[in-house]
Amino acid sequence: MSINAQDVARQQSPALAIALPRAAANDSRLRRWHHLSVRFKFTLTLSLSIGWAVCLFHLTQHWVRQLGALEGSLLAHLMMVVIAILPGAMNAFFFVGLLLDRRPPRSRFADSDYPGVTLLIAAYNEETSILSTLESIDRQSYPGPLEVLVINDGSTDDTMGRLRSVSYPWLHVIDLKCNGGKAKALNNGLRHAAYPVTVTLDASAYLYRDALRRLVERFMSDPPNTAAVAGTVMVRNSRQSLVTQLQEWDYFHGVAASKRLQSLFQGTLVAQSALSLYRTDILRVVGGWPECAGEDTVLTWAILRDAHRVGYCEDAIAFTRVPSTLDALVNRRRRASRGLYEAFKAHGILLLQPRMSTLFVWWSLLLPTVQLAYTLLLVPCLLLACAGVWSLAAPIVLLTLPVALLANGLMYLIQSRMYRAQGLTVRRNRLGLLLYTVLYGLVLRPGGAIGHASGLLKRYRSW
Repeated sequence: MSINAQDVARQQSPALAIALPRAAANDSRLRRWHHLSVRFKFTLTLSLSIGWAVCLFHLTQHWVRQLGALEGSLLAHLMMVVIAILPGAMNAFFFVGLLLDRRPPRSRFADSDYPGVTLLIAAYNEETSILSTLESIDRQSYPGPLEVLVINDGSTDDTMGRLRSVSYPWLHVIDLKCNGGKAKALNNGLRHAAYPVTVTLDASAYLYRDALRRLVERFMSDPPNTAAVAGTVMVRNSRQSLVTQLQEWDYFHGVAASKRLQSLFQGTLVAQSALSLYRTDILRVVGGWPECAGEDTVLTWAILRDAHRVGYCEDAIAFTRVPSTLDALVNRRRRASRGLYEAFKAHGILLLQPRMSTLFVWWSLLLPTVQLAYTLLLVPCLLLACAGVWSLAAPIVLLTLPVALLANGLMYLIQSRMYRAQGLTVRRNRLGLLLYTVLYGLVLRPGGAIGHASGLLKRYRSW
């Protein structure tokens, strides 16, 4: 079915106003005597990471004195904070938080209780992948009502022809004649959404089995103030190039672990449009996706600013295509950094909200600065080590690296266990893992710095 882009959007369905079914609040599985509250876990994790930072401060004083003789005491302390104390505290927070994380079980519901879902797909020049994406949706076993709105955003290839070649009963196509950008395309689809739950999916993504059901069940099982749930995005084209091999580990390892930890403390910072669920009414209240480089991030922060919770479903998986060249990858990271700048500009008040998730907002503010400074100090660190001065290298090797390895090892174990539960196998991409560990951050941090600069200069491209 095709919807003309100039048609008047449908009237909001009465279904949007009904209360969504939720898991019973007194579920005995969630109220066992030995269950630790999230607030207690947060306090414990934060206290231990601060305690480790204090220990690092004392342990690094010997090297600070050595550096101070060369650079001055103030600069020596700042350098030690950047290369040892802050990274050490962050790694300790990751390790303890992931160690304490116990994902609450998803409740199962009667088929009649599953809400209707509108699935939005913004497509621009996706002739090679759109049919595969629709096929993955057709294989889902979602028991509730489902409509899929594909917004063809002025594609110049045969995307529209491919869409006309299939006739799924749940498929509706909105054909926009002019390319207006992803945010505008998604908002166009949102105006036509008939159901109380909206899910977004990349046009190049393959929805893994039962992902839609799991995403909705996580939403219905989470606290009532949950307004969005981010799904798990993995790399679909990991064998295409060395660049995609690197990203395979980033998505499997770092991104997923970050979202898991953020959701534990009730504040996932990015519900990415590649696969995420939203309450339709909340989407409309906050104005949908803003037309900017980081529309996902700015939208998520708008939801958090309205005192809603954003969750994460680790076993609702979509495999999507990622940039296969270094230039495209750096551009994507630059865009993400620009999006973070835009989020702070629009919703910087989140820095002052007394919530657990506020820590991650501050983290997002500090981390780019720490990473850039760390990158700039790496060359002096190596040069000094070659000259026999280990004042910078020793704290990294003896203090920062071991905790980072512990945190990363725990991330790997958790993700591997989740993969096995889904019948998936972690690919033995050893070269990608090595290069991800050694080079990935060094390559992308300059791109992130350019993204922050472009935010200040207000330069933006829609796709």
